[in-house]
Amino acid sequence: MSSIVRRARSSSLPNFLAWRALGFRTICSGGLGIAPSSSPPASTGIKILESFKEEFEVGSRVVTLETGKIARFANGSVVLGMDETKVLSTVTCAKSKSPGDFLPLTVDYQEKMFAQGLIPNTYMRREGAPKERELLCGRLIDRPIRPLFPSGFYHEVQIMANVLSSDGKQDPDILAANAASAALMLSDVPWGGPIGVIRLGRIGGEIVVNPTMDELSSSDLHLIYACTRDKTMMIDVQAREITEKDLAAALRLAHPEAVKYIDPQIRLAAKAGKQKKEYILSMLSEKTLEKVTDLAAERIVSVFTDPSRGKFERGEALENIGKDVEKVFEEEGDQESLSILPKAVDTVRKKIVRSRMISEGFRVDGRHLDEVRPIYCESHHLPALHGSALFSRGDTQVLCTITLGAPGDAQRLDSLVGPPKKKFMLHYTFPPFCTDEVGKKLGLNRREVGHGTLAEKALLAVMPPEEDFPYTVRINSEVMASDGSTSMASVCGGSMALMDAGIPLRAHVAGVSVGLVTDVDPSSGEIKDYRIVTDILGLEDHLGDMDFKIAGTRNGVTAIQLDIKPAGIPLDIVCESLENARKARLQILDHMEREINSPRDQQCRLATLKYTNDALRNLIGPMGALKRKIEEETGARLSIDDGTLTIVAKNQAVMDKAQEKVDYIIGREIVVGGVYKGTVTSIKEYGAFVEFNGGQQGLLHMSELSHEPVSKVSDVLHIGKYITMMCIDTDVRGNIKLSLKALLPKPTSRPEKLPVVKEAVSVETSSFGEAVASLPSVVEPPQKSKLAVPAVVIRTAVECDEAEKSSHVDKNTKPKCAATVKPDRKLKSTASKQTVKEDETLSSTATEESRDDCGETLTQENKLNCTSLENNSNIVSSSKGKKPSRKEKQSDNEAGESPSISARKLKIGTEMTAKVHQIRTHGLVLDLGGGIRGMYKFEGDEETEFEIGDTLQVKCTSFSSKGIPVMALVDEEDV
Repeated sequence: MSSIVRRARSSSLPNFLAWRALGFRTICSGGLGIAPSSSPPASTGIKILESFKEEFEVGSRVVTLETGKIARFANGSVVLGMDETKVLSTVTCAKSKSPGDFLPLTVDYQEKMFAQGLIPNTYMRREGAPKERELLCGRLIDRPIRPLFPSGFYHEVQIMANVLSSDGKQDPDILAANAASAALMLSDVPWGGPIGVIRLGRIGGEIVVNPTMDELSSSDLHLIYACTRDKTMMIDVQAREITEKDLAAALRLAHPEAVKYIDPQIRLAAKAGKQKKEYILSMLSEKTLEKVTDLAAERIVSVFTDPSRGKFERGEALENIGKDVEKVFEEEGDQESLSILPKAVDTVRKKIVRSRMISEGFRVDGRHLDEVRPIYCESHHLPALHGSALFSRGDTQVLCTITLGAPGDAQRLDSLVGPPKKKFMLHYTFPPFCTDEVGKKLGLNRREVGHGTLAEKALLAVMPPEEDFPYTVRINSEVMASDGSTSMASVCGGSMALMDAGIPLRAHVAGVSVGLVTDVDPSSGEIKDYRIVTDILGLEDHLGDMDFKIAGTRNGVTAIQLDIKPAGIPLDIVCESLENARKARLQILDHMEREINSPRDQQCRLATLKYTNDALRNLIGPMGALKRKIEEETGARLSIDDGTLTIVAKNQAVMDKAQEKVDYIIGREIVVGGVYKGTVTSIKEYGAFVEFNGGQQGLLHMSELSHEPVSKVSDVLHIGKYITMMCIDTDVRGNIKLSLKALLPKPTSRPEKLPVVKEAVSVETSSFGEAVASLPSVVEPPQKSKLAVPAVVIRTAVECDEAEKSSHVDKNTKPKCAATVKPDRKLKSTASKQTVKEDETLSSTATEESRDDCGETLTQENKLNCTSLENNSNIVSSSKGKKPSRKEKQSDNEAGESPSISARKLKIGTEMTAKVHQIRTHGLVLDLGGGIRGMYKFEGDEETEFEIGDTLQVKCTSFSSKGIPVMALVDEEDV
């Protein structure tokens, strides 16, 4: 390169051939640049970097069209700008004709993150395969442009739209479509444009032209309209049940706004456009067309007038007709006609079908023009799934399934505009077997993405709000058989499947496809006559002029997609088609509502829990390993988002299992009345400690183990036992009280027993600082025994004195001494074995009086309350009064059992009769009556010849550190 520079400098060539005269400057850093020069270029009439610009206003936005500055080598290139958003569209065309008999038009739309000053978040840090949005925008550009290419133009054309910058306010798709139209106008490609594309919204009943993305979020109408100066080219609508009348008014308002894009394109093409090049068009010769008509017309008419033939029978018959015509041309050696024979046969078929519809009003399957095919609906087709439905209309059949997921399952959208996530998805699949063909499944398909998005928009309008229904929903629409209108069958099947999944839809949504057959004047191109066809077949879609897909509820339209084949359709015909679609839609809704008209019970379960971010980090674990492990073990899905944990499970069993795993790791907020599961970690004399809720400890007191009295905690629990309990109380210090019996059914009272007496028991501290645990809160009626135990009610000393003063018992009268105790201190019962009647002295009035007399809690000085026997009961104290004799006790027992002693009315020094409940190595467990247990400890070499059920005369000497009464035997010398 340096030698080239030296030669250029030292050469004696004329100035216009010298290096600097060519406009190049010195090489710097390995690159070449254009040197600024004040001298005019050598070639007159050529302006370097000359640009042309058009500026106009649409709605309240200023739009600019510019060409000549960048992408100058493209056949046509335009940069269209609105506010800070700019889009470049280019057009290129192949020089040779495609070998096929169709227009190989390719439209590529691409959004790169540099347009918003961002670096892609991918591994390679660059954009990859086209995303769904890019495919949809490419279809949006393709649909209104394709019909305007001349018939027989089969040269390969490529349109590329690239977003150069985006401010996030305007969606670049509409700008790209208008820029593509302007680029085609500047190119030498034959094309029947220009077109104008406009977006409309409706906010508060007011139509808004070119709404921003924020305005669209509050709009009940999202309309994209494309047209030429006098005809409609494409319509795409997403709405919230807008009426046909309002929709027609919006379309008529959109047309003049879209036309505003047309004149600036024409002016720009006049300034900088290329002369249209004469391309070779593949046209059918009239001679070949007449010959095919003579050979095949009658046979084709016989096939199309036989409604008994199905899709494949008609296809096979038409194929045989084509083969017979091909043999005739082969015998004649007409190679020119053989090359265009398939196109000629298809043209003859098209003329026959269209003329029969217009003249007779009948179709290939024998239906009238406004008649809907037979419908079959079946919901809950696959019971194991969250929701499913099978929908058939004629030979078209679609299976729709529902999958519910957590909010974290939402699809992430890496686009320049719009929401970052999508929680409602409909995926449409068109496998080759649905048309009995052989094919391959390769990545995203433009047609599948487009059809699925249309059905998704139709159903999104009736979905419940996100705050009421936080699930992520995925619909899979699998086409099982196709004979036209599979996208609208997906809408019907999807609506039924959503209700089968228990999703509260506002209403059913149905869809139908409307076609059009026209009779056009060849000389002027004007439509002389037309017929609107409801619920078109696949063949009618191919041979007709329009595929107008309309979906909605009984109240209005939710989605529309209009595709046409001729170079435009009058808007009046489009508006007329809306009413035909509404009538057909109501018929389909009748069938769907008869099958399922309300949401079923929801099978999937969702729970939303609040935690701190630190706790959620513990749940996720390193690299998310712990979260994945829970999902694998339980089958549930966990979604975490800023302090919120969402669990989605297939059923309640899976939900419980997942919540147990989560509770074990991070726990939940402790709520009084909440039910928890935990493991017993330690057992004490007064209860057990349970670990639950992510490592928290709670006390399960022995009084809360069962409704029946429990003598030992170890009889019910053991360390490591997994139990379910209820939280019954918490305090400010974080102490948690648990209960097992709160979850157990209460025992039913028997008629022959006294009703259960319930009294609250409080926890106090003894004078020695020892905790006295609360005794059982349920006191059952006394058990029948050989020797009845008189009821003893305990009060404080002051209350006892007052009770003795008011008592009718003579204080000077001393009862007889008790029976002599044998040396072995073993008392034998001499009571009669005859059943003793239960004491009925505990009336409701006496109970209330005793409660009024009794103190609520034990005092800190360990003063245990006492009370006298109600009504005719004898007063028993530790120092005043003499003990009754054994005979007197037996006589009392024969008269009836005394009422049971209360747990909190027990005083040191109180004498009573107790029964031996259990015999242990170092002492006895005594039944004091009323469900209260006391203990007696053997002294030295004391004889232990006791039997369970023996009655002993005892008195209370103290309380253990756990609140258990310590008793001593009463001897004769103590009397």
